[in-house]
Amino acid sequence: MATLIRDKYEAHKAEVNARFDQLKANEEELNRIFAEIYNMVGEVPIEVEDKYVSVARVFDTADEIPESFKGNNYVRTMRDEIVSLISYAVGCMFGRYSLDVVGLVLANQGDTVNEYLAKMPDPAHVSFMPVADNVLPITDDAYFENDICTLFERFLVAAYGAETLEENLRFVADALSPAAKGTPRETVRAYFQKEFFADHCKTYKKRPIYWLLDAGKKGSFRALFYMHRYQPDFFAHLRTAYVHPQQERLRARLDDIAAAEDAANGRQKAALAKEEKRLLAQQTELRTFEEKVHALADQMIAIDLDDGVKVNYPKFGDVLAKIK
Repeated sequence: MATLIRDKYEAHKAEVNARFDQLKANEEELNRIFAEIYNMVGEVPIEVEDKYVSVARVFDTADEIPESFKGNNYVRTMRDEIVSLISYAVGCMFGRYSLDVVGLVLANQGDTVNEYLAKMPDPAHVSFMPVADNVLPITDDAYFENDICTLFERFLVAAYGAETLEENLRFVADALSPAAKGTPRETVRAYFQKEFFADHCKTYKKRPIYWLLDAGKKGSFRALFYMHRYQPDFFAHLRTAYVHPQQERLRARLDDIAAAEDAANGRQKAALAKEEKRLLAQQTELRTFEEKVHALADQMIAIDLDDGVKVNYPKFGDVLAKIK
């Protein structure tokens, strides 16, 4: 049965806020009881300030948060809730979570899809399959079959139904960036390209479990992988299955521009020249990235999850995005 994320959000918000109100009322009732027991009515405060109530309270936007909540670390917004949903979706893409079972699924070093299927109640009918090779590309278009935005749409269909996909994408996009001028799909892709990793690092206190491969500021190639599923041959696979095809794609697009220039008018030529400059910069950036990936592939680096992110993350140099 098709479901709207908006309806789920409103129900969640009502439940969370009712819990907040109940806890606040309970704490104030306890204050009143103890004030009466110790004959201190009128001498000690009964009311509990909003900022001291230690459970979540959800507001649609940051602008709606009253001054009385300033300093409360449990306050959340609609965007926070949608970011959490996206994080869960990425977890399902990697197999850390599943729509079919509760709790963690793949969380042991070197886990694969085989271990995922072994934990499913019905391996022949899985609601949403994780990526087989532990790679989620985040490029400026859906170049790869397991493009992260494409998989996010598949997740929404699996979780909420195909009929509500467009409306759910619009709700997600509006929550992420209400003022965005592009389509919902463009907004979601921009979020994955520019903001997801920062939000993930914030959630995990600068110890991310999904690591971002980043070729550089020109955006020639980005991809996520899950540290628990990392294996020493990862970079060899990344190089041949992703980096090389992306290099070929850039060469093909530059060839197309060169072929189109002869028939273009003045304005078209200017646009083509601008695009050519952008692609050439990406090509140079990706060439350097490929050399670094090649070196890592040759090293076959192993990691030990017990050493944690702080020890393992620096092993891969600057092919990984900086943790800020």
